[in-house]
Amino acid sequence: MAETHDNPYTRGIAEFVSGLRYEAIPREVIERMRLLILDGLGCGIYGAHLEWSCILRERLTLLDDTRKCAVWGTAAKLSAPHATLVNGTQVQGFELDDMHHTGILHSGAVVLPALIASAEIRPGMSGREFLTSAVAGFEIGPRAGMCVGNEHVVQGWHSGATIGIFSAVSGAARALKLDADQTVHALGIAGTQACGLMAAQYGSMVKRMHAGRASQSGLYSAQFAEAGFTGIVNVFESPYGGFCTTFSRSTDRFNLAELTAGLGSVWQSMNVRLKFYSCVGSTHSTLDTVAEMRERHPFAPGDVAKIVIHTSEITLHHVGWKYVPQGVTAAQLNVSYCVATLLLAGACFVDQFTDAMVADPARMALAAKIEMREDPAITALGRKARQKVRVEIYLKDGTKLEHGRDLSRAKTQFASASEVVKKFENLALHALPRAQVEELRDAVLGLDKLADASVIGKLLALQ
Repeated sequence: MAETHDNPYTRGIAEFVSGLRYEAIPREVIERMRLLILDGLGCGIYGAHLEWSCILRERLTLLDDTRKCAVWGTAAKLSAPHATLVNGTQVQGFELDDMHHTGILHSGAVVLPALIASAEIRPGMSGREFLTSAVAGFEIGPRAGMCVGNEHVVQGWHSGATIGIFSAVSGAARALKLDADQTVHALGIAGTQACGLMAAQYGSMVKRMHAGRASQSGLYSAQFAEAGFTGIVNVFESPYGGFCTTFSRSTDRFNLAELTAGLGSVWQSMNVRLKFYSCVGSTHSTLDTVAEMRERHPFAPGDVAKIVIHTSEITLHHVGWKYVPQGVTAAQLNVSYCVATLLLAGACFVDQFTDAMVADPARMALAAKIEMREDPAITALGRKARQKVRVEIYLKDGTKLEHGRDLSRAKTQFASASEVVKKFENLALHALPRAQVEELRDAVLGLDKLADASVIGKLLALQ
């Protein structure tokens, strides 16, 4: 295949990002963005004292004597790239953050750390410019995910790391006010750094770091492009070694048109949803289904003989593997453990996932009765049905219950503003005093009025 430097899609993204103006963004998108930012910051603050966050922060403090940017929820400061790495890890640190279910991306974890660091090292960015930059990031990443589709994850790539880098660099490039040519290069610098292996889901800490690394790479990419460093100008389109041809099995498994489809008129930010279970989003439709089944036909965990969950190939690979206790990460990414937790504890939020419970005999015994199977008919429906499930519960008295969902409840509608604020406060109060949490809440909800968005970084630091 002959090499070409044609780049209509990379160029189209760059022109959108560099040309985006606050006044062109619909009011409902701005309102939604404030809530998405608030949710992401709450998740990041909660993650401050998790083991993996502490290890990164403490080691980077030894490697880095620059103290410019806050490590959220702590009194520590690091250089912009290192703070971005830690803060992105914290946002993704406990399976609490947002999800775009067709783009398969946690946008806030990759956009916000790089963007806030950008505001901290160059004070003077207005709240409106901050919001505009955030929208740029939230718009581009999901489109990259929709371009490469489900196959990308089925192959074993972790989309938060591979696709997330394009969200991070888009937000950072807009924050620096790069022109279209510079943004093309920023995208090309970012794309060649894309990496993240889904085997990380089986218990390692490194899964938590993927978002932080993508956000850090996005920050680097925008900064380097501003300085004149060049990248792959056709990073999406290149027939050899381009992002799409490398990260998809074959050319018929990706659709370049998705990259720019509806830019400026269809707002993917509005398709981002929030989590109210502290576990990977691919388990949520199953958890909702099981909860609904128990509401309709009450039963005790001890009544269960077997549970069979029918779903798509991608969801089976992602969360349907046989549960083995290998730490909290594995527990949060396994459907059998999560269903067992819901049935035994009545909830699946932060308090239900602890090191002491990952090998709990009661959860292990119930999880062993739960099986996930691929339904080829669901797989054939494609990416929009990746969370579709049909659950069969067999009780010991011979009763068979059956119910299904196409999506989780959180995916079908966005949470109310009061629910988002409540979740933010609940999480942030684990690390910051109430008065500061309330001040941060008000600053984010009033971002349009802020003269200098660097105040957000200050409010994220433990005083």
